[in-house]
Amino acid sequence: MFFLEHIWIIPLLPMLGATVMFFFGRKLDDEHDKTWVNSICVGLVVVAFAWACMAVWQFVHSGQPFFEKVMYTWLGSDSGKLLFPMQGGHLAEFKVNVGFLLDPLSSVWLLFVTGVGMLIHIYSTGYMKHDGGYYRFFGYMNLFMFSMLTLILANNYVMMFVGWEGVGLCSYLLIGFYFHKHSASTAANKAFIVNRIGDAGVLLGTFMIFWVVGTSNFTSVTEFARTNAAHLMGNPYITAATLLLFLGACGKSAQLPLYVWLPDAMEGPTPVSALIHAATMVTAGVYMVCRSNALFQLAPDSMMVVAVVGAMTALFAALIGLVQNDIKRVLAYSTVSQLGYMFLALGVGAFAAGVFHVLTHAFFKALLFLGSGSVIHAMSGEQDMRWMGKLGKKIPVTFGTMLIGTLAIAGIPPFAGFFSKDEILWQTWSSHAGAFRVLWGIGYLTAILTAFYMFRLVFLTFYGESRMSHEVEHHVHESPKSMTIPLVILAICAVFSGFLGVPSALGGSDRIGRFLEPVFAMHETVSAEAIPAAGAEALAPAQQEQKPEGESHGSEYLLMFLSVGAAGLGWYVAKRSYSKAGKDYPEPINVAAPPVYRTLLNKFYVDELYDYLFTGRRKLGGVRLGAQGLGDALWEFDANVIDGGVNGAGWFTKFTGTVSNWWDKWIIDGIGVNGPAIVARVLSYPVRLVQWGLVQWYALVMVFGLIGLTWYYLAPIHALRIFLLGK
Repeated sequence: MFFLEHIWIIPLLPMLGATVMFFFGRKLDDEHDKTWVNSICVGLVVVAFAWACMAVWQFVHSGQPFFEKVMYTWLGSDSGKLLFPMQGGHLAEFKVNVGFLLDPLSSVWLLFVTGVGMLIHIYSTGYMKHDGGYYRFFGYMNLFMFSMLTLILANNYVMMFVGWEGVGLCSYLLIGFYFHKHSASTAANKAFIVNRIGDAGVLLGTFMIFWVVGTSNFTSVTEFARTNAAHLMGNPYITAATLLLFLGACGKSAQLPLYVWLPDAMEGPTPVSALIHAATMVTAGVYMVCRSNALFQLAPDSMMVVAVVGAMTALFAALIGLVQNDIKRVLAYSTVSQLGYMFLALGVGAFAAGVFHVLTHAFFKALLFLGSGSVIHAMSGEQDMRWMGKLGKKIPVTFGTMLIGTLAIAGIPPFAGFFSKDEILWQTWSSHAGAFRVLWGIGYLTAILTAFYMFRLVFLTFYGESRMSHEVEHHVHESPKSMTIPLVILAICAVFSGFLGVPSALGGSDRIGRFLEPVFAMHETVSAEAIPAAGAEALAPAQQEQKPEGESHGSEYLLMFLSVGAAGLGWYVAKRSYSKAGKDYPEPINVAAPPVYRTLLNKFYVDELYDYLFTGRRKLGGVRLGAQGLGDALWEFDANVIDGGVNGAGWFTKFTGTVSNWWDKWIIDGIGVNGPAIVARVLSYPVRLVQWGLVQWYALVMVFGLIGLTWYYLAPIHALRIFLLGK
C-alpha cells in the first residue's frame, strides 16, 4: 500500500517541476536544446500518472469505500478552543486539515487528469518548441497540474478551494501566455474576473455548509446529510448552500450566464485549450457538484436549477457553434455545450452518467483540440476554416484522429460519446416525467446540432476545395511524432472508453456506474419511505440509474435509435452543405434566414449586452452605460458631493479656525492679557528711569533722601520756633 499511503506525493511532483522552472528555468531553457525542461516537467507528470495508476490499483484492491490521509491540522487546533457558531446556537470546533481523499469519484478524475495531462505535456514539446518562454509555459502547466490534483484529492471544501483558486490563477497565466497580444491579455482578465464571481459563491456555500453541518470534511458532510436525510429534505439552508456552490460551478465550468470567458480563452496556446478548457479545469464544477451530491439530493429545487441551466447552456452554446469559423472557437462552444449535458445529468440525479460523460469527453475533446492544433501547425498559424479545405490527404494522421473524435462527440456507435450521451438522454427521459421530458427534448435537439457543427468542421477542414493561399498550401505538412502519437493514443481512448459504461440493454454491466455507486448511493439507514414524496426521487440517483419499474428495454432501444438518428441527421445535413465547399461556399443558415445567421454569428450579442451592463465600453449621448456608467456616476457623486462636502467642511473648519485665531490673538491675548501688561509697563517707566544699577548712585540718592527727610521733619519745628519766639 506504499503508493496509496503516499498519494500526497502525486500533486507535489508537478509542483516540484513548476518550482524548478520558476527559479532555474531561464538557465535550463536552451534555444536549441529543450532536454532539461522536457525531462523535468514532462518526466514528473509521467511519474505522477504512474503513481496515480498504482495508487488507484491499490485502492480498488483494498476493498475500502474510501481512503483518507490526513497530514496535519492547517486551520484551527486540536485543543477544541477555537469554536464556530452553528445553526441552532450550537458550537462546533473549527478545524481544517491538510488531507487527501481517494474514493471512486476522485479516482476517475485522478486517472484522466494525470493521463490526459501527460499526453498534452508530450504534445506540447512539439507544438511549443519554437515559441519564446518555453520554460515559463511548462512551469505554468506543471503548476496547473499541482492545483488540479490538489482540487480533486482534497478531503475538505477549504483545501479544495485552494486548488480551485490555483487552477483559476493558472488559467489566467496560460490564457495570457502570449502577453504581447492585446486580445490574449484581455481574454485572461475576462476569465479571471468572471471566475471570481463564481468563487464568491463557493466561499459563501462553504461557510453555510460549515454553519449547518459543523465541518467542511467531505466524508463527514456526506454522512451527516445521509443519516439526517429525513428531516433535512428541502431544508432552505441546504438549498441556499447548494445554489451557492452551483454558482461557483457555473463560473468554473462555463454555464449560463458565466460561460463568456471560455470561448475567449482560445487566445491561449492550443495545448492550454486542450488541457485546461476541455479536459480538466472546466470539469471542476462538475466534480464539486458530484462531490456534494448528498447535499444536492436534499435540495430538489437546486437539482431542478442544475438540470434547467445545464440543458439551456447545452442548447445555447450548440446554436452559436453552428456558424463559428474559427476552428478552436467551434470546439470552445462545443465544450460549453457538452458541459451543459453533464449538468443536465447531475440535475436529474444521474450522477454516474454525468461522470461517465466527463470521462469520455476528456478523451475526445482533448483529441479534437490537439487535432485542431495540429491543423493550425500545418496551416502556419491559420485558424479560420474558411481558408482551409482538402487537408485530409495532406495530414492523414491528424485527419483520421480528428474524424474519430468527431464520431465520438456526435454519438455514433460504438465510439465513446455514444454510450455516455445516450445514457444521459435515457436517464433524463426515464428518471422523471412531466417537465423533465422537455429537458430531454432540449438534449435531443442539442445532439442533432452537435453532430451538424462537428461534421461541418470536418468537411470545411479536410474536404471540399482548397481555399488556402498557394504559399500556405506549399508548406502544409503533418505534425511531428511528439504531436501525432498523443493524438493516436487519445483516439484509441475515444473509441474504447465508452465500453466502461455499456448499459444492460446492450448486454453490458455499466462498470463505471457500479464503480461509482458507493459515492452516490443512498445511506443504508435511510429508507425511501422516510423521505417526503417531493424529494424521494432526488435522494437516490443510484437507484434511478437502474432501469425504472414498468419501463422495458424497448423504450431504451427506441431512444437509442433516435439518438443515433440525431447524429446521422446532423452528419447528412453537414455533408450536403459543406462536403464540396469552394471559396465562396454558402452558409445554409445565412441563405435561409440572414437575421438568424447574424444573431448566431454574433453569439446572441451576449458580449455586447455585458458591455452595456458591466464594462461600459458603449456610450449613449456621451454617457457610459451599465455598471461602468454607474461607476462614473458614483465617481461624480463622490467627487462633487462626498468630496465636496468633505472639502466644504474643511473650508468651514479653516475659516472658523482663522476667526478663532484672530480672536485669540487680538482680543484675548491683545486686550485681555497684553493690555494690562502694557499699562503696567507705561506706568512703571518713570520708576525704571531711576533704576541705574550703580551702587554709588543708590548711596547718593539715599543721602539726598535723608537730607530731604530731615528737612521735611525739622522745617516745621523751626517755623514754629520763629512764630513763637519771633525770631
